[in-house]
Amino acid sequence: MTTWIAVLIAACEHVIKQVREKNGKEGEHIIGFSKMPFLKDKVYLTKYHNYGAFLNLGSKHPEFIKGLSVCLCILCFLLYIFSFGKKGKQLLRTGLAVLLGGAFSNTYDRMTKGYVVDYFGFEVKNDKIRNLVFNISDFCIMIGAAITVLFI
Repeated sequence: MTTWIAVLIAACEHVIKQVREKNGKEGEHIIGFSKMPFLKDKVYLTKYHNYGAFLNLGSKHPEFIKGLSVCLCILCFLLYIFSFGKKGKQLLRTGLAVLLGGAFSNTYDRMTKGYVVDYFGFEVKNDKIRNLVFNISDFCIMIGAAITVLFI
C-alpha cells in the first residue's frame, strides 16, 4: 500500500511540473489564482528552475548535487525495502514512502533537465520568505523525513 504513495506523489508531481514548464514565464508571479478562499491571496504561482538543492544550495556544483540526490534516493529506497521485514513499522514505511516520492521526483528532474522545477511560493510581507519557491516534492521530503525520524 505505501508503495502507491511514493508512486502517486512522483507521478502527480511530474504532471504538475510539466504543466508549469509549458505555461508562464520564469519568475512571473501569479497571485489570486486559487479558487479556494483560504489560499487566494496567500500563495502565488510561478516557474523557477532550481539548479541546486534546497534554497538553491550547491547550484555552482550541479554534478555533485545530482550525485548526492541519487545516493540519497538509493539510501531512502533501501531503508524502505528493509522496513518491510519489521512488524509494526507502518508509520515508518509511510514516512519513507512520502520521502521517497518527493525525492524521486526532484532527482528525476535533476537527472533529465539539470534543474528542479519549483512553482509556488507564499505571498507574505517578508521578502526573504516571499522569494522562496517550492514544489510539492519539497514538502513531501520534509514531512516524510520528519515522520521517518519520529518512527525509526
